[in-house]
Parts: sequence; C-alpha cells; structure tokens
Amino acid sequence: MTEIETLQDLDTTLAGGGSLRGLRIQDLDLTGREGQLLARTDLDGMVVLGGRLSPALDAHLRLHGALVFPTDPHAPVNPYRATLYQPHELYAGLLEHGYEGTPDALAYHWSRDATLHHDAFVNLLRAVHDDSVSDALTEFLHGAPVVGVMGGHALARGTEAYAGAARLGHRFADEGLVVATGGGPGAMEAANLGALCPSEAVLDGALRRLVGTASFHPSITDWARVALEAYDEIVRIPLRESVVRSIGIPTWFYGHEPPNVFCNGIAKYFSNAVREDGLLARANAGLVVLHGAAGTVQEIFQSITPLYYADEGRVLAPLVLVGVDHWSREVPVWPAIEALGRDRGLGRVVHLVDGVDEAAEIVLSSRG
Repeated sequence: MTEIETLQDLDTTLAGGGSLRGLRIQDLDLTGREGQLLARTDLDGMVVLGGRLSPALDAHLRLHGALVFPTDPHAPVNPYRATLYQPHELYAGLLEHGYEGTPDALAYHWSRDATLHHDAFVNLLRAVHDDSVSDALTEFLHGAPVVGVMGGHALARGTEAYAGAARLGHRFADEGLVVATGGGPGAMEAANLGALCPSEAVLDGALRRLVGTASFHPSITDWARVALEAYDEIVRIPLRESVVRSIGIPTWFYGHEPPNVFCNGIAKYFSNAVREDGLLARANAGLVVLHGAAGTVQEIFQSITPLYYADEGRVLAPLVLVGVDHWSREVPVWPAIEALGRDRGLGRVVHLVDGVDEAAEIVLSSRG
C-alpha cells in the first residue's frame, strides 16, 4: 500500500511503470491525469478518497476493481483532506461575513445539526475526516519531540498569567520542542502564541497588540481579527530554518471555543474523544497543565491512566501541574493524583509547582 497525497507523487508513480494496485490516492484533482489513468487496467484494490475526477474516469476505475469514495458537496469541510488546517482557512470570510460565516462556524453547525445525527453517510464523512486529520498530523510532526500545554479557555489576554503561559511556550519552542495545545483560547492560545514567535521581542509586540481584545466574549469576530493581524506579522519574519514550533488540536465539540490562530498547523476534529487521545498520546516530551476547569481536569486524568499502568522501569515523560493552591484547593485533583502515585512509577513523574519557570525546568531537565 502506497499513499499518494500530491500530484507530484502521482506523476512519479505513473512514470515509474509499476503496478497501480493498492494505491491510496487522497484528495487529488485527477482531471489532468485522466488520459494516463484511463489507459491503465491494473487498478484492483486502488482506493480513491475524494478529489476530482470525471464520470468516465470514475466508471473506469470502478470497472477495474478500484474503490472510489465520494464526498458530500454540501459538507462545509473536505473529509479527505491530506493536510492540517491553516488559520486563514478556518477563518476565511471573517471580515466580510463575521465569524458565523466562516468555515469554522459552518463546520460546527454541521456537526450539531440534529437532522444529520442519524445520517450514516454524514457520520462516516466525519469519522473519515478525523482519521485524515490524524494522519496529516503524524506526517506534519514527523517524529518531533512534543510537549503538551493544557489550560482553560477563560485566561484573558493582557494578564500576567497569559504572558507567563506565552513565555513558557516560547521557551519550549526555543529548546527544540513542538508545543501542542488544545488549540482554543486562553491558556492554550497563549502557549501557542509564545511558541510561534521567533524571538522574545516579537512576542512582546504580539502581547501588546492583543491587549485590546481580552476575550472572545462578546465578539469572536473582533477577537479573531486582531489575532490574525498579529499572526500575519509574526509569520512574515523569516526563520533560519523551516521548523514546526506550534500546533493546535481543537475540536468542534466545544463550539463555544473558537480555535486560536497562532499555530503552524491546526488539527481540528469532530470527535473530542479522538482529539483528546491524539493530543495526549503525542506529548512524548511531557505535559504541563495550567489553571483550568472541567475540560482540563478530564485531560489530567486521561493522561494519568497510561502513566499509572505503565510497565515498571519504563521511562515516563513528566506531568507538571502549575498552581499549588488551584490544584490542591480550588480544584483539588492533586490529592487524588498523589494517592494514585503511591508505589507506582506515576508518583515519580507527577509534579505540583507554583510557577511556569519551575514547570519548564522539570520538562527540559527530563530530556537528559
């Protein structure tokens, strides 16, 4: 099985003269290669996921044993996409139509449409979409070390805590780690912003620019517009090398949380369960948890489970909770973590600290 995700790869395969059996062709416009494909009959087991092809080519492929998966022209997303989302893609039309007219908002409403909840084809498209996004995310990260930064969406721009989360993200990225968050506002946005910025001076400028729109309440449109302006300024600055520094992994399940834009790529999912598992599983360099509420608590305990059951002697990445008072008294999950960690490897890698600098030291020192 060979995955073909670009026309260049397809051209190379066609020119090579080998069999086309078993190819997976994902989201490609095949109209310019129709003559070459119509001339081939070694198509058994080929799978064509979405893309564009004429009725004649569709019939030819099926006649010779290929599987051609259609899409729904009314779907607001491409379920067979081969790449991660980009900020301007999710927020296309923001200035002209407001947030409610963007692909991101339309996808959320599609996901919540009660008339489609029992439509097997729509449910299949959503599942295929999420699997395609997971595949694209794996290829985008390409084995890079990833640190997860979790935290609530309520953290306001312009606060000391927001700036602290941003500087945490920047430090991790400067140390060669990819910063992955839940991709939403608040603490997640701050960490992604810091990671994306190539220097502290650029970060300081971005923080100042964002102060005037502290939250996505009451207007997502204004919140996103200012962020996109800051994003455009950041990405105009050339880097010495092309590297991934910042990844957002949000979900349309939380429709009240718009995605933040400060990412090299955005892996947005319909299924929150698939998204949570993928986010935590990829945090191979550690996980830092800032202040948060129910969603953050869910992430904490989901990350603890594999640590609790890990084989003795296995090297485990650290889990660091930031905010002694918050996690001990306001949202008292720390006593439960301590109890679970007794006589387990979990107990050696979970930490409760008061500040982001301590958290950064723990994660970076664990890399050896």
